Amino acid sequence: MSNSDAINGSGNGRVRTMDIVNKGLAKRYKRERRFRMMGLSAIILSLAFLSLLFISIIANGYTAFEQTMIQLDVHLDAQEIDKENLAAANYLGLIRTSLKKTFPDVKKRRDKRKMYNLVSPGASFMLQDFVMRNRHEIGNTITIWVPADDDVDMLMKGNIKRDVPESERRMNDMQLSWVDKLIASGQIKKVFNTTFFTAGDSREPELAGIWGAACGSFYTLIVTLLLSFPIGVAAAVYLEEFAPTNRWTDLIEVNINNLAAVPSIVFGLLGLAVFLNFFELPRSAPLVGGLVLTLMTLPTIIIASRAALKSVPPSIREAALGVGASKTQMVTHHVLPLALPGMLTGTIIGMAQALGETAPLLMIGMVAFIVDIPGGFTDPSTVLPVQIFLWADSPERAFLERTSAAIMILLAFLVTMNAVAVLLRKKFERRW
Repeated sequence: MSNSDAINGSGNGRVRTMDIVNKGLAKRYKRERRFRMMGLSAIILSLAFLSLLFISIIANGYTAFEQTMIQLDVHLDAQEIDKENLAAANYLGLIRTSLKKTFPDVKKRRDKRKMYNLVSPGASFMLQDFVMRNRHEIGNTITIWVPADDDVDMLMKGNIKRDVPESERRMNDMQLSWVDKLIASGQIKKVFNTTFFTAGDSREPELAGIWGAACGSFYTLIVTLLLSFPIGVAAAVYLEEFAPTNRWTDLIEVNINNLAAVPSIVFGLLGLAVFLNFFELPRSAPLVGGLVLTLMTLPTIIIASRAALKSVPPSIREAALGVGASKTQMVTHHVLPLALPGMLTGTIIGMAQALGETAPLLMIGMVAFIVDIPGGFTDPSTVLPVQIFLWADSPERAFLERTSAAIMILLAFLVTMNAVAVLLRKKFERRW
C-alpha cells in the first residue's frame, strides 16, 4: 500500500471518529435541553398553582375588610335610661323602636322579627358604649351607624343573589325591599372593617375579629422564642464544639434529626400528657402552647445552628487558640459571633413554622371558643391557625370571607418573617 493510501485511510478514520463524537454531543445537548425544559416547566407549574391559591384566597377574603353599616335615628328616652345605672337600660328595645319608625308599615309579629334581623345583635352594645361616652345626649334623638346583620352584609357584597327563587335565598323578598329602601335613603353603606382587627371571636360573623387570636399567637411565640433560642444554641454549641465523639453523642445526633421529622401532633400529645396532666398547667394558655412549640422547634434550631457553626473556617479557631485563648473564649468571642447570623436565620424559620402550627395546639385545648382578649401568658386564648380552623368549620357564608382574610393576614406574617430571615442572612453573613 502506498503512502497516499495510508494517509487517506487515516484521514477517513479521523472523519468517522469526529462524526461519531459530534453525533454523541448532539444527543447529549438535546437531553440537556430537554432536562432544562422539564425543570423550567416544573417551576412554571408550581408558580401557576401558587398563584391560583393566592388568587382564590384573595378573591374570597378581600371583602372581609369592609363592613356594611346601617344608619338609625335612635331616641334616647330618659325614662328608659337610668343615668345612675346605664348598663341596665334596654338598648335592644331602643334599636327596635328605631327600626319600627324606619319601617312603619310592618305590623305582623313575624315580619317584625325579620325586620329586627336587619341589624346585628352587636348594635345594642354599640349604642350602650355611645351612651356611656355621651351621657349628655340622654333625652335626645341621635343618629348612629350600627353594623348590619351578616346576611345583609353578604347581600351588599353580592354573595346573596337576587335573581334566584326566594326559597333558595337566606333573605326573603320583603327583606330585600327593606334593604332597597335603606339604599335609596342613603341609610346603608360599606366602611372599612376595623372590628376585624380589634375584636375577639364571636358567634356573629359581623362581630368576629382576629385580635384575640393575634394576641394569643404573640404570647405563644414569645414563650417559644425565649425557651427555644437559648436552649437550641447552647445544645448546638456543645455538640459541635465540646462534645466528644462517641456512641452517646452519635445517638443524640440521630435523635435530633429524627425529632425534626416527627409529626407535630405527637408533640401535642406529649404536651397534653406532661404539661397538662402531670404538671397541671392551665389549659388553652399561651404558656403551654409555647412549651409545646418549643419542643417542636428545638430540632430545627439545633440543626440550623450546628450548620452555622460548621460554616466558620477552622483557621478562626486555630488562630484564636494560637494566641492563647481558651476553648470557651474561642467559641464565645470568635466562633459564635460569626455563626450568629445563620443561627438567627434558622430561629426565624423555626418561629415561622411554629406560627403556622395547628395540630399540637388542638391537643392542649387551644381550640376553645375564646371571646375575651388574652392579657397574659396564662389567660385562655387561641392562635391564628386555630382561629382559621374554627371559622372554616362554621356554616355561615360570612365566616368564609373572614377565614380567607385571616389566612391572608397569617401568610403576610409568614412572608414577613421569612423575608426578615433572608435580609439578616444577606446583611450579616460572611463568605469565606
